[in-house]
Amino acid sequence: MKRFENKVAFITGGNSGIGKAVAMLMAREGAKVVIADIKKDQQAIDDLLKEGREIKFVACDVSKPDEVEAAIATTVAAFGSLDIAVNNAGIVDSSPIHEKPVEEWQRVLNVNLNGVFYGMKYQIIQMRNQPSGGAIVNIGSIMSQVAEFGIGSYASSKHGLVGLTKVAALENGVNNIRVNAIGPGYIETPLLMDNAGQGSEYRTYMESKHAMKRLGKPEEIAKAVLFLASEDASFCTGAYLPVDGGYLIQ
Repeated sequence: MKRFENKVAFITGGNSGIGKAVAMLMAREGAKVVIADIKKDQQAIDDLLKEGREIKFVACDVSKPDEVEAAIATTVAAFGSLDIAVNNAGIVDSSPIHEKPVEEWQRVLNVNLNGVFYGMKYQIIQMRNQPSGGAIVNIGSIMSQVAEFGIGSYASSKHGLVGLTKVAALENGVNNIRVNAIGPGYIETPLLMDNAGQGSEYRTYMESKHAMKRLGKPEEIAKAVLFLASEDASFCTGAYLPVDGGYLIQ
């Protein structure tokens, strides 16, 4: 029997990068997968259908609580439960604090932190109504623990995400709901690779930040997500797991 047979997995930002890799592995392991993203990517859906039979897309801007609530309701209406939630959608900023437009600060926090709060709020409500409970995995970052120039909004949101994860884990431990977070290093996602092609100076710099001297792959993060979502991690909640190629030990 596959690890997630008859389980329902809800993944934000599932069209590409880490989110898509998680969705692909979940489907391969038997889960019914719901991708929540701003707009539909038919290629992502077609790729998923090669891995699993029960795939659904729902349009959702995670910065809007009514859309998040509706997406969770659509998931439960379609598949009858919500067993796994992966809050992955995120954006980044690129200006120093003294020059940062207020609108940029608000936009990043609204997606990266508020969006996770909205997701967990409605995910937990549903999971508390299920005898089986559920598992939530929030995608943080190495910037949940350290900092870089120009990403004040992003680092703040990712630091906050870890605190939010721990509080949710504490509040729901007796409800059979586990809540954990993962901190990826620099990963070869489409967003990152737009600025870091093979052999570029920026890519070389990013590779040098990791003890393993390379970037991570989305599938490497996805495997850690599946571990935390599975019964293999049944006594694990409130954890922040770096998956960073040794970034934090340098």
